[in-house]
Amino acid sequence: MPDLDFNNTEIAFAHKSNAELKKARLLFQSFSYPFIIKQGPKIASWFIDILPPVKLLIRNTLFAQFCGGENIQDCQKSIDSLHQSGIGTILDYSVEGEESEKVFDKTMNEVMDTIEMAAKNRDSIPFSVFKTTGIARTDLLTKVNAKGNLSEDENAEFERVKSRFEKICEKAYQNKVRLFVDAEDSWIQDVIDDLTYQMMAKYNQETAIVYNTIQCYRTGRVQHIQSIFNATNYFLGFKLVRGAYMEKERERALKMGYASPIHINKENTDLEYNEALKFCVEHIDRISICAGTHNEQSSLYLAKLLAEKGLTNNHSNIYFAQLLGMSDHISYNLAKAGYRVAKYVPYGPVKAVLPYLSRRAQENSSVKGQAGRELKLINIELKRRV
Repeated sequence: MPDLDFNNTEIAFAHKSNAELKKARLLFQSFSYPFIIKQGPKIASWFIDILPPVKLLIRNTLFAQFCGGENIQDCQKSIDSLHQSGIGTILDYSVEGEESEKVFDKTMNEVMDTIEMAAKNRDSIPFSVFKTTGIARTDLLTKVNAKGNLSEDENAEFERVKSRFEKICEKAYQNKVRLFVDAEDSWIQDVIDDLTYQMMAKYNQETAIVYNTIQCYRTGRVQHIQSIFNATNYFLGFKLVRGAYMEKERERALKMGYASPIHINKENTDLEYNEALKFCVEHIDRISICAGTHNEQSSLYLAKLLAEKGLTNNHSNIYFAQLLGMSDHISYNLAKAGYRVAKYVPYGPVKAVLPYLSRRAQENSSVKGQAGRELKLINIELKRRV
């Protein structure tokens, strides 16, 4: 068994001062109030532009915990701090919900800036990432995914989407920077998959540059990985996650009368995730993976798979990843043990990243879930320091 102890809070929080830990504790405690979780982001979006104290409050609490800054330069402090602990940074431009071509082009250019930043700082920034909905309208992707008939204008619009998508991937290839294409809602995922595998076929002939993201709370994901593996001869890259849109997926399936694409329970999701890890490690000569997980058992299972296969902890094709501000007990203990670890570091204007911050708050809203775990570990560490 790998020598890993995710309960070692001394390692997990060595980078945090007492004041920072107490501030984090107060934030996670606030997630137990339903009103804050449900109404807080809406209220903030209304008043953030007209009441400066609202923006300041968010910036010093939610934003400070889960984001690196409002621009790339602001993220340098987080990049340096993570690097000192042997953890890489994945710069994530987290502006969402925009619909204009001007914004899509700006997002494309911003993502390409993160690729250039990664190319100049390979030791500290091992990946770049983007969301397809950051460069394309969701309604257009939905129509393409459903094989709907596009108008002349829509065809031209989709050609621009494909052009942006390829420019980003080409930039990553030219700079030898590994690139994640994030997963999204199931009703637009097929078109995202198609675009991603087209780019893999073009740019992954020598090594894995473009990575697709596999959401293992969806059924049939292991079979999807296996079918792509068997049908292709290029190098594959997969970021394996459980998923972030479960309630929305089930509600839409029920409303529209189709079978839910989501596993019926967490146990099946866990099995799907671990089977995906196992298959990828068994074919690690051709598949590169990043295990994006806040689950201790899956992290330990992947470490065990490496040991069983005789692979070194720092194998170049295997990364672990967590979000900034969450699961430091996993990230820092893995890094201390010599595994390759990276943190997603979202950034963008405070108002523009409110949807991202809202999801983080919702994830942490269960006392028995993420927030409860974070609070328990913080309290243990504060007590240990006393």
